[in-house]
Amino acid sequence: MKPIALVTGGNRGIGRAAVLALAARGFDIAFSDLAETDDTARTRREAEARGARVGFAAGDIADLESHAAIVEAAYALAGRLDVLVNNAGVSVALRGDVLDVTPESFDRVLGVNLRGTFFLTQRAARRMLADAAPQHPRSIVTITSANAVIAAPDRAEYCYAKTALSMMVRILALRLGAAGIACYEIRPGVIRTDMTAVAAAKYDRLIAEGLTPVARWGEADDVGRVVAAMAAGELPFMTGDALHVDGGLHIHKL
Repeated sequence: MKPIALVTGGNRGIGRAAVLALAARGFDIAFSDLAETDDTARTRREAEARGARVGFAAGDIADLESHAAIVEAAYALAGRLDVLVNNAGVSVALRGDVLDVTPESFDRVLGVNLRGTFFLTQRAARRMLADAAPQHPRSIVTITSANAVIAAPDRAEYCYAKTALSMMVRILALRLGAAGIACYEIRPGVIRTDMTAVAAAKYDRLIAEGLTPVARWGEADDVGRVVAAMAAGELPFMTGDALHVDGGLHIHKL
């Protein structure tokens, strides 16, 4: 029987790349996003072409009432969940001075990226703990950001949320390790997605000026491949760890 993965924010970008990489590794996939759109159909079609059975649930993870349906989309496939990939998230609506951050922006970003992710993970973890006799390696993979450790004053609330998620991963690793559920964090750097398109000219310039040792944009597939390796159980003596998928952005240099 195939392993089952649930990916949030799977319509596009890193989420779609994770879905497709997992499908290529032999997973059946449930994924969620805000709404069912043409992007949903594309993700489903491409995952099925890789041999996966696919389920979908529409829902905003900031709305805790949507979590039951999102998790159930995975259980509907085979009555269990082996891997949760926390990918859904938002950036700031407008970059600017930290002293100008509004309560509305703060609540929106942390409501999705931190509060929504935490409580969805809590629900999924409870269900996973109740599953009898797991047959595959089990894990929770959380996509944070290079901004979990690299400060960006023009989107402070995003940094706050990602830093807190990093601690969430470590705390869950302590709680779930005895049950054989590994918890991993992935910190993407400058990845070419719709979220980074607004700052594409800035990043083109910085990369050309030597921002990273690997002198190119990251692609969503770079992250998806790491998600799939973690989910497949290729890191069996690791938990609570963060892997930087950032071309070396995190390396301090003089």
